[in-house]
Amino acid sequence: MPPSLTFALAGNPNCGKTTLFNALTGARQHVGNYPGVTVEKREGRVRSVGRDLTLVDLPGMYSLTAYCADEQAARTFLVEEKPSCVIDVVDAGTLERGLYLTVQLLELGAPVVLALNMMDEVRRRGMVLDTGLLARLLDLPVVETVARVGEGTDTLVREALDYARARRGQWKPLELSYGADVDRTLFAMQARIEADRFLVDRFPARWLALKYLENDEDVRSLGRRAGATAAFLEETAAALARRIKATQNTFPEAVISDYRYGFISSLLRRGVLKKNASPDRIAVTDACDRVLTHAVAGPLIMLAVLFGMFQLTFLVSSYPMAWLEVGFGLLGDTVGALLPEGLLRSLVVSGVIAGVGGVLGFVPLICVMFFLLSCLEDLGYTARMAYMLDRVFRAFGLHGASVMPFIISGGIPGGCAVPGVMAARTLRSPKERLATILSAPFMACGAKIPVYLLLIAAFFPKHPGLVMFAVTLASWAAALGVAKLWRATVIPGASTPFLMELPPYRLPTLRGLCIHTFERAWQYVKKAGTVVLAISIVMWAAMTFPGLPAARQEAFDAKRLELAAARDALPEGEARAALSQEIDALGNIRAEEALRASLAGRLGVALTGASRLAGFDWRVNIALIGGLAAKEVVVSTLGTAYDLGEASPDAPETLSARLAADPGFTPAVALALLAFTILYAPCFVTVTVMARETHWKWAAFAVIANTALGFAVAVAVFRIARAW
Repeated sequence: MPPSLTFALAGNPNCGKTTLFNALTGARQHVGNYPGVTVEKREGRVRSVGRDLTLVDLPGMYSLTAYCADEQAARTFLVEEKPSCVIDVVDAGTLERGLYLTVQLLELGAPVVLALNMMDEVRRRGMVLDTGLLARLLDLPVVETVARVGEGTDTLVREALDYARARRGQWKPLELSYGADVDRTLFAMQARIEADRFLVDRFPARWLALKYLENDEDVRSLGRRAGATAAFLEETAAALARRIKATQNTFPEAVISDYRYGFISSLLRRGVLKKNASPDRIAVTDACDRVLTHAVAGPLIMLAVLFGMFQLTFLVSSYPMAWLEVGFGLLGDTVGALLPEGLLRSLVVSGVIAGVGGVLGFVPLICVMFFLLSCLEDLGYTARMAYMLDRVFRAFGLHGASVMPFIISGGIPGGCAVPGVMAARTLRSPKERLATILSAPFMACGAKIPVYLLLIAAFFPKHPGLVMFAVTLASWAAALGVAKLWRATVIPGASTPFLMELPPYRLPTLRGLCIHTFERAWQYVKKAGTVVLAISIVMWAAMTFPGLPAARQEAFDAKRLELAAARDALPEGEARAALSQEIDALGNIRAEEALRASLAGRLGVALTGASRLAGFDWRVNIALIGGLAAKEVVVSTLGTAYDLGEASPDAPETLSARLAADPGFTPAVALALLAFTILYAPCFVTVTVMARETHWKWAAFAVIANTALGFAVAVAVFRIARAW
């Protein structure tokens, strides 16, 4: 049986790499994380010429110098795993920029197949690429593709398979000249590396020397742990840096980059690229950006787009959400009728179905929201949002690059604070990075959305889109306001400049949108079926035990039997109906007393001395404590609490209806709870990641300061709303 082959898919962000990955693998893919980091790792299966191949979609990167976690994970995979072939996806419309990564891959020695993607755009712009000439000059296969419609994908896989077979796992580094001064130093360092066998089992000797000259801190740190040769390499690199600074007033990294681009330019000048036949023609992207990123019109359009997204989300998902709520209600009634009365029925109905069902009931809305969010991302509009928000962020003491961690955390609802906190690694300033990490969890992440939706459905059903839009804006305002507060007090310092790339606008494909939506929705469902389920069971136990004292239970049973006997002795009529209502009321009192007597109930009651200032009763306190583990648990815990505490067969079927029917749960309380949910402590996983990215003292600071601030704001909102 032939050995299995692994292909890596590499490329710049926004080059169509993930679209190509989806086109090649379809549903035969899974998502995980690279070892030791939270960077997403996507793998898929491809079958070509009777062989099954493994395709790994590397994170988007501009170079092999590990400036951020994504680039570090991608480079580590290439170096450690040494895939049989690297398919380098290049936006054919920006060939010079895209080939920079190609040159670095060739310098590493990887077997590279070049996929010139988006060739349809190149043809529309009147540009001509001689791919055959480019293949001969680089001595590697070059394939023209249009990933969004599947053009060239079969040819690409066949070429990659043939090339991998021809190379037989051999890596042959490309050697470029960087000028006499740099070349002399490179030769000296290369000779020392080879003589000492210094890390040659992992890296080509010349490439390793280049990384030292480029001041690659990741490689230098690894070298310091590997042996004394590292000191010689660092001293040699420092000597070259001083010489270049004195003679050319620049740095080795800049010289190396210039020579790489010079190599690329020489390729293109030899006839590979023929420019646009009508150079004065304004690209569609530039024309759109004149309006969509305009200083005044741009932000207004952005707000309109977000508002429209929320309105459409609620409009499309309202009916399937109602069907699911009714379905879980019927499931609970059916299971409750099949199981005998006791702890097992309480666990299944109140703990599992009421808890997890309350979270899963929002799956339709999550799917619609993720679908629309994927549209904005694939279209290229999310990058424009970051560009426009840069000016705002600088006013609050943050860096423009903080925009993406905010958006990933839930700037457009549906994100997650964990990768958002990790994304702050791209910030070079430690203070701006810390401020971003501390404020990003205020965003409307996917875990908070069920809480918001529950309260909106219960108390603001006439304008759900408008209220959700307001909650999102409030999340942004809270994050920026708190960031400004921390930057003015505990993390003072000036902001640094910001540069970013705006990708061209592209129509998303339905296939890609469906795959992205399914992946995110499935992650939400898995979390509901694992983390939320486990916590729901724990919370059910905490809200069930130790229960009422035996004497109190006997008193309730005796009273119920007395009322039932009196009712049964009466004929049908108002008196009999009144006794039935009294029996139901007695059941409610018993259920509520049992819940109050439980461990969670006692803790919730103990906190009401303070929480009543914000209008929160003991049930809300229990839910908020559970939310420290995961914010979705707020919904599942309220579902369990209201199911355990409501014995009437005429109780409302849905949790939102039960909240609305509770006389103590008013719109003022709902607004205070919305404010508190935005601000209070991040979930446990986010706190752990914050500690890993900064220090435990800052993670503890976030828990304590955010909760204190959230409570103060909730009290103010409750008082103002009640007075209003």
